Amino acid sequence: MKLNFKTLKVHLKETFRTSHGAADEKSVVMVDIDGGLGEASPVSYYGESVDTVNSFISKAMEVIGDDPFRLEEISGKLEKIAAYNGAAKAAIDIALHDLIGKKLNVSVYKLLGITPRDDIPTSYTISIGDPETMKRQTEDNPGYQVYKVKVGVPADIDMVAAVRDATKARIRVDANGGWTLKEAIQKIKYLERFDIEFVEQPLHWEDYEGFKILRGKIDLPIIVDEGVMKAEDITRYRDIVDGINIKLQKSGGIREAFKMIAVARAFRMKIMIGCMVETSIGISAAAQLAPLVDYVDLDGNILISDDPYDGIKAVNGYLKYPDRPGLGVIERN
Repeated sequence: MKLNFKTLKVHLKETFRTSHGAADEKSVVMVDIDGGLGEASPVSYYGESVDTVNSFISKAMEVIGDDPFRLEEISGKLEKIAAYNGAAKAAIDIALHDLIGKKLNVSVYKLLGITPRDDIPTSYTISIGDPETMKRQTEDNPGYQVYKVKVGVPADIDMVAAVRDATKARIRVDANGGWTLKEAIQKIKYLERFDIEFVEQPLHWEDYEGFKILRGKIDLPIIVDEGVMKAEDITRYRDIVDGINIKLQKSGGIREAFKMIAVARAFRMKIMIGCMVETSIGISAAAQLAPLVDYVDLDGNILISDDPYDGIKAVNGYLKYPDRPGLGVIERN
């Protein structure tokens, strides 16, 4: 198989701020394997960058072979290149799934035995800003059934109050590990009055004892993100939180994410599928698994102004699947 890759810079419609930092643009790596499309959206706090992705993919070109159907074998070879590099592996895994779907003229979700639905809502993310700006962002993006509000700064309460003032839709909050245990207990107890659905990553991902204590102090469900990258990571959280956030860019692609869903279900945990800032390639790949999970946060392509691809999209806040093989992604004219 012939593998080509290139770096692409996409731009956010507005500055995107979390407790990790702020960004106006994002560099992603696009992969093409014999017409199968994939994407890597690396983030620094997972130890990845465009340079590390390009380096990994350059090495992967030597081991992927000629048969895209040998996914497990290829996955094992990629693991020998480096133990992690989730975004780089995801780009290759996504491209292979897209290629297989195109060869068989079926969608990836059909390959996986998944039935799509037209009633799957995705949340829309409101990033950190002053309360008035966050209220305006919510009002400027109406029609969503769910909004995810980034928190993790001193003005958290006022920020969430402003978003609640702008919408009657469901609200989730995501601190990206930006709270101490004391802050988390105090803020979550106050935020409960705003009819919050759940809180995502309130503490640093390694604060296992903190999660255990926090769960006993609050009524809201806790979802973890940063510390859950592969199926093996789920076990350490099974008794201290309520659910996990799976992202293809962490897990290494569709294949590992599918395994993670099975493990989480066995532990009776809630499952969310999320994303980084990605084009419609990455979002469409994650959306193949959306019918299997409880919560969906696939708005990465909605947040950018210059997505060069068209694929699965949100229409009136619900995922709409195109009638095309593979991921269903095509390049915009």
